[in-house]
Amino acid sequence: MPTETAALVGATGGAGSTRLSVEVAATLSRDDRDVAVFDAAFATQGLAHYVDDRVEPDVTTLVTDEDTALDDALVEIDTPQSGRVAVCPARAAFAALARAKTAGAAERFGDVIDAAAETFDHVLVDASPVSTNPAVAAVTDVNNVGVVIPASHRGVDSLQRLRGRLADVGTDADLVVSNHGRDPVGEADIAVPESEVVRAENAPACADPDHEFGPAVADIAEELFEVMLHLDFPEESMLSDVL
Repeated sequence: MPTETAALVGATGGAGSTRLSVEVAATLSRDDRDVAVFDAAFATQGLAHYVDDRVEPDVTTLVTDEDTALDDALVEIDTPQSGRVAVCPARAAFAALARAKTAGAAERFGDVIDAAAETFDHVLVDASPVSTNPAVAAVTDVNNVGVVIPASHRGVDSLQRLRGRLADVGTDADLVVSNHGRDPVGEADIAVPESEVVRAENAPACADPDHEFGPAVADIAEELFEVMLHLDFPEESMLSDVL
């Protein structure tokens, strides 16, 4: 049975978990799947960069105000694919962010993930290193956890620290992704090659199968959600690096 919920956790700042979350969602939509993406990295609010419209209410409102409906906080990303991609970014002032980081709000975050899984084929949570209540909720209330590391020794060191934090909250990494190239010591399960199209204004680039990292992102989607996608890629684009 396909996995319904998963999280992509950046092992360190700038690892690229937000961009990969958007690309994985877009890739799943190419296979006629509906996907919801939630932002659990409240401090950076990176998912909001992929939304043109005003974000109101945002995910922090959703997890602190029981009267806010899930559909009201979701913003659809326009893709040419047959599936639906809807995101729930964080975009709020400091006081609202603080309220959304409480233990009670984190518990409601788990309820939101479960509710979204009843409507969408897959739910993906973009999370920062496990050091806040929202991030803990993200990794403990989903079926599978993927960790994103930069392709460097810094990324490998951060991976070891994150594995310790995951163990502390009673979970572990089901998948390790090295972003922007192969990690230097072979810790990753999948390596996403570098590409010039990974700027926010080009997202989702994986909707266009000609981009070189498309096959690697499809590998992430398949492994993270335990599905087989029926997608075609030109032979010259088959540059994914499964370790």
